[in-house]
Amino acid sequence: MESAREAREAGSSRGAEATRPGAPPPSPSEPPAAPRVRPRLVFRTQLAHGSPTGQIEGFSNVRELYAKIAEAFGIAPTEILFCTLNSHKVDMQKLLGGQIGLEDFIFAHVRGETKEVEVTKTEDALGLTITDNGAGYAFIKRIKEGSIINRIEAVCVGDSIEAINDHSIVGCRHYEVAKMLRELPKSQPFTLRLVQPRRAFDMIGQRSRSSKCPMEAKVSSGRETLRLRSGHAATVEEVPSEFEEEASRKVDDLLESYMGIRDPELASTMVETSKRTASAQEFARHLDSVLGEFAFPDEFVVEVWAAIGEAREACG
Repeated sequence: MESAREAREAGSSRGAEATRPGAPPPSPSEPPAAPRVRPRLVFRTQLAHGSPTGQIEGFSNVRELYAKIAEAFGIAPTEILFCTLNSHKVDMQKLLGGQIGLEDFIFAHVRGETKEVEVTKTEDALGLTITDNGAGYAFIKRIKEGSIINRIEAVCVGDSIEAINDHSIVGCRHYEVAKMLRELPKSQPFTLRLVQPRRAFDMIGQRSRSSKCPMEAKVSSGRETLRLRSGHAATVEEVPSEFEEEASRKVDDLLESYMGIRDPELASTMVETSKRTASAQEFARHLDSVLGEFAFPDEFVVEVWAAIGEAREACG
């Protein structure tokens, strides 16, 4: 009983101390969690033909990204044809799409010389794969070996297609440009006005001598990327899973086969759409609702559904 009384007295004493004027309130056992602060995302950038290194931030889509790069280097956003990640070269494997690693180095390829070539369409396919920069310029991503275009030395991967038969296509999406080229009549010559990326010349040597201007920036090993979406805010996301990467690659291959375009972001969107559907018919309906402007043929949608299923099985 004596020990119980002492305990009560001790508790009473502590209570008196807690209420004494000027004493701090007792600390709660579990402090409230601090609100999560979005990290400040700052990316390094250069002009691919040679420039000092700039820093950009505060963009949510490709158009805003180009505007930030243009502001950093005092050029117009329309001067930028496309961007590559971690390489100053015209390397379509490093092309900036809808995702940027948080440690990626962005190289902007700007307008160089304009050239015109005359082409005679002797076959149904010209041998071109078209993509676009998301900001109004369609350009050549791949040239098929032995094709009509492959035999014209002046046409190169990375060239932006500015006009077909003097009709400007600036502002057209890649699938629209590919459709125009497919519909050109055979045996009739037509002209392509192309803009090639500005070349580095002696600026390459200048860049290689400076540690602040790396020729090849270190590729990010992080697990997060900045996802750019047209019409929506950019989000920081985990890098795609093995299944998502494999399925997107298969869908991108089908886009090239059916439509003559490559678009990793479009392929990724189609894979994401498939996750919310349980059948090819439901998948087709969802594609119509989110990507109706592409008017994908039924047989293409069925093949895409099958390819995504194959990727899911292969990746377990």
